[in-house]
Amino acid sequence: MSRSNWLPVGAVVLVVNALQWVIAEAVTAAAWNDPPYSYARNYISDLGVPECGTRFQGREICSPAHTLMDTSFALQGILFATGVVLLARMVEGRMRRVLTVLGVTHGVAFVLVGIFHGSAEGPKYNLVIHVGAAMVGILCANTVVIMAGRLRRPGLPRPYRVFSVTVGVLGLLSELGVGISTSTAGAFERGGVYSWLLWSAVTGGLVLAGRLPRPAVLENVPV
Repeated sequence: MSRSNWLPVGAVVLVVNALQWVIAEAVTAAAWNDPPYSYARNYISDLGVPECGTRFQGREICSPAHTLMDTSFALQGILFATGVVLLARMVEGRMRRVLTVLGVTHGVAFVLVGIFHGSAEGPKYNLVIHVGAAMVGILCANTVVIMAGRLRRPGLPRPYRVFSVTVGVLGLLSELGVGISTSTAGAFERGGVYSWLLWSAVTGGLVLAGRLPRPAVLENVPV
């Protein structure tokens, strides 16, 4: 793949990633009907639990379309990592290496999230791996978003930089609010996840619309 193609391909991958997650989550949540799934109260991970009729931390869990959400978790990790790695090739030196490592680490983490369900049933290590991988993935993705906003590049719009830093910081802060109340845990968790999905859609869309600088502009400019 030529250097000139890296940016648009990475942009398409990021947009597709955001769309597939939102669609998979909506379809899986709609299939959950007794009791109705709550975006505010239920964790996203509840959608991927294979056991139906169980209770976990006071929540009744039954996700008939759990396979779809687990697939989306893993696919999200792969697509986000791919998009970040491709876009990271537009910068040089340490910044490229750091973004690449964060992107790949996030990807591996969310593949694990999709494989090891967030369920209290089964081996204890299953839940431990799921929660640990989710925490690592959320931290890495939001850090990527913040770093994207910290890039000082000719032609990189200030509003975009402000947007990236703000969204990434709010995503991390939102995760801190998960434990405040069981009635809002799902909403706060989504704040920490939707942050990088929103960034992915916006960044990919701006690149494809020609509103962010092309590779030739980004090359060999110190961070």
